[in-house]
Amino acid sequence: MVDADFRRQLQGYGLTTANILYRMPDHPALLQNFIWQEYDLFPKFPALHKFLEFWKREIEGGLHSVIVAHNRLITPAEIRSIGHEFRLH
Repeated sequence: MVDADFRRQLQGYGLTTANILYRMPDHPALLQNFIWQEYDLFPKFPALHKFLEFWKREIEGGLHSVIVAHNRLITPAEIRSIGHEFRLH
């Protein structure tokens, strides 16, 4: 059985981290930090856009800025087919 996250990485998903700065609802002059992390597709980031749309619709804190970092954890050069599989036990 293959882990779902591993399968997504093989499909091109990479680990995306977003540093979200937002304004406190009661004190708009203060900024609060929120870190979001999920597997997402570069360069369109559909999961991040879905989360940000949810944020705008449901959360009172207005967005100030979003900084995004993305890294593909598995690249094609790291995957190599082998001819045999050995199992113990």
